[in-house]
Amino acid sequence: MCFSAVASFTAGAIISATGIATEIKVQKPSQRLFASIPLIFGIQQIAEGFVWISLQNPGQLLMQDISTYIFLFASDIIWPVMIAASCLLMEENPQKRKILRFLLLPGIALSLYYAICLLFVKVKPEILNCHINYAGDFPHLLVIPAFLVYLVVTITPLLVSSIKGTFWLGIMLFLGVVVSVIFYIENVTSVWCFFGATISVMIYWVLSIQKKMPIENIY
Repeated sequence: MCFSAVASFTAGAIISATGIATEIKVQKPSQRLFASIPLIFGIQQIAEGFVWISLQNPGQLLMQDISTYIFLFASDIIWPVMIAASCLLMEENPQKRKILRFLLLPGIALSLYYAICLLFVKVKPEILNCHINYAGDFPHLLVIPAFLVYLVVTITPLLVSSIKGTFWLGIMLFLGVVVSVIFYIENVTSVWCFFGATISVMIYWVLSIQKKMPIENIY
């Protein structure tokens, strides 16, 4: 499976449109952050489309830098906190809220770690085996631990949440990362974000379920 600028732009446009439709499904302010996930994923995919263009047209360094860091800002800084925070806002079960608060803390720490890395490490995207590899001199000893924390804070909140439908969203994200690690380990950031973006359209379904339920029974 080869990705490209066309694939990124097409996915970005479709997912962004789904994100706008998802916002319409919002019934409560507490659902707003969760509903925004597809739209952010869509913007991230459009940004990667511009990364593809810059890599295929040498000399577009400004485009490359801007689009690269928009993509990485979403993948490394937004997503480690976004899932737990959005699930926490919707959750009304006291015990599950405690777990989600606990999961939010390492997510915040990871976002801060990646933010520092992006400030001090130059990231150079490159096309590798038909995918984009975001190469940077990150602390080698922390690469795997940081990735494992990333998996926990981006998938576990969906499995913990009592909101109907989030469990299956978490399962799909987990399967997406398994495929990414097994078949695309050198490009896992780009490929998993692509899968995650595609899977995020399920959020429309999750909020549709809530809309069909009586307000007092949503949670």
